[in-house]
Parts: sequence; structure tokens; C-alpha cells
Amino acid sequence: MFTGIVQSVGMVASITQNDGDVTLVIEAPELGLADALIGDSISVAGACLTVTGLDGKCFSADVSNETLACTTLGQLLEGSPVNLEKALCAGQALGGHYVTGHIDGLGVLRSVRDDGRSTRWLVDLPPHLSRYVAPKGSITLEGVSLTVNEVADNAFGVNLIPHTQAVTTLGALQVGDHLNVEIDIIARYVERLISAR
Repeated sequence: MFTGIVQSVGMVASITQNDGDVTLVIEAPELGLADALIGDSISVAGACLTVTGLDGKCFSADVSNETLACTTLGQLLEGSPVNLEKALCAGQALGGHYVTGHIDGLGVLRSVRDDGRSTRWLVDLPPHLSRYVAPKGSITLEGVSLTVNEVADNAFGVNLIPHTQAVTTLGALQVGDHLNVEIDIIARYVERLISAR
């Protein structure tokens, strides 16, 4: 479980091919890996990965074929920056919202415009995910917890304040780029409860 509050931006140090899937080595000098253990979960660009190796300021994680095909992790190159967050521990502050690290699909950045000192984004969603997104609800993009401004058909809008643009990878994205999207877990449970009636 995560919060969607990015703790640092790491960099892909290496990508090793392993019969179709890959092992990523992520340099994360600012993440604080001193207390990390093999088997811990770390959100990488919003996707929950299991730590399989630790080496100083780097960690390794295996990425399955399924994850490579369904997330932006399949587009990573050596040197790519990635948003990082260690798993939430009991008693820690919940600054964003409950995030599982299970990517629901890929969004596409449709438009970007200035809005005061912030940047206003419009993101296209796959139709099967649109029903889960509500104005003033929460959504996770590339591991970042954001508030939905508006929803229109298969798109939604968010604002990125200068801080978010500066301390995450979102500030470097451009129109047409794909984004890992995780919808609010509460929406999924509400739908399941209603459909079971």
C-alpha cells in the first residue's frame, strides 16, 4: 500500500533481459534504502515492484511480461527517471490517498496549458476506466496522487502545482505521452458492492 506522495525520483541504471521479462536496477540515492529489505515493495512509476536485490543506493526488481505490456515500465530505457515511493508503514501519515500500485491502464496526455503558476492537464482514459473517475475524487498518475478537477466522456482534468512538477517526473512529460493510471480503490469496491446486489 502506498500514498501517491513521491519520495524521490530515481534513475534506471540497467535493464537486463531474462527470457521475455526484465530485471531493473534503479539508482535511488535519495530514497533511503538503509532500512530496505529483500521482498519489500517499492512503487516505481506507480507500479508496485518487489525488491530482489540491494546494493548501496540501488535496488533491483523483476518486471513480468504482463507488467511490461500493461504499464509504462515497458518503455523505460537506461537513464529514464522514475517516481519512487516505499510502501506505507502502519502509523505513517497518509498524505495522498490509498494507492495499491496495481496499474489499471494507460492514459494519454491530451493537452497541457498554464493555469496561474500551475499546469492544467487533460488526460484521455480507456473507456472501461472512465466510469471510476469522479470530479474531486483521487487518481494516481505515474505514482502521483492527484485530485480530479473535471470529467468529460473518456477524459479527465488535473492541476499540477509547481512543487509536483519539480519533485516528480510529471513536469517533463509532453502531449501524447502515456501515463500509468490507477483509479481510486474505493470506486472499485463501490462498484463491486453495487453489482453484487
